[in-house]
Amino acid sequence: MTHNGEETAPVRRTEVTGLRLAPDGTDQQGSPAVESPDLPHDRSQAILEAAKQIGALLKRAGHPFALAGSVAVYAHGGSRYLQHDADFCVLPDDADVVAATLREAGLEVRTPPEDWLLKTTCHGQNVDIIFELAHRPVTPGMLERAHVLPVDSVLMPVLSPTDLIRSLISAFSEHYCDFGSVLPVARAVREKVDWDEVRASCGDLPMAAAFLFLLERLNVIDARKGQP
Repeated sequence: MTHNGEETAPVRRTEVTGLRLAPDGTDQQGSPAVESPDLPHDRSQAILEAAKQIGALLKRAGHPFALAGSVAVYAHGGSRYLQHDADFCVLPDDADVVAATLREAGLEVRTPPEDWLLKTTCHGQNVDIIFELAHRPVTPGMLERAHVLPVDSVLMPVLSPTDLIRSLISAFSEHYCDFGSVLPVARAVREKVDWDEVRASCGDLPMAAAFLFLLERLNVIDARKGQP
């Protein structure tokens, strides 16, 4: 069950019916696979359309999943300004069947050098199918904690704010430490995050600890209990 009492992992079905896309975002008859015959010129809307289509495919097939990344932040009330791609979390053991579902819908699925995700393209936008977040496998518990939220007009499970923040700051390292990109996310969802849980799970990591300290100094979050 989700936080709001809705189911996020529908019963798995072996067949995929209904929505079927070609690699260019059209259906098998050559018609656009979105409600409007014209693809959006706005990049953020194009990413949202891709997320809606992939989410609908995964829902129809009964795969447990959760929306992640910047579109998940938007679903939780964050900025609509989306710059990159759409991200979905699936269980590691489901990677092959999810890939088969996407291929059945006419989408090309690519296996990048990284061994923790698959890639596809929908409506000209990149979509990542992720089965490992910040070096930790996606778990059933993570998907069960997802919130079912509307992404424009499509309801789908969205990674919980706590798991979302945890995954973002756990990914910081000596080679990647862009606090500026995560700071607005933390501001947008701060009231929905269990910060004690975040501290307990990744607060001992040097870069994560530095980011949490920055959030405290900026009064985004309260200081750890027992500290001045």
